[in-house]
Amino acid sequence: MAKKGINRSLVTLKCSECGNEVKRVSKNKKNTAERLELNKHCKFCRKHTVQKEKK
Repeated sequence: MAKKGINRSLVTLKCSECGNEVKRVSKNKKNTAERLELNKHCKFCRKHTVQKEKK
């Protein structure tokens, strides 16, 4: 049996408007090799923004 969560890792999302680090989410590196971009609510901007994976 495969080990649970071996391909998943935690990444930090950064708001594209204010530049603050907002959320930490897990991502499967095997399925999504490129950088992650999600529309999430930024608590600093108080609106939905595009949040990109930080380096």
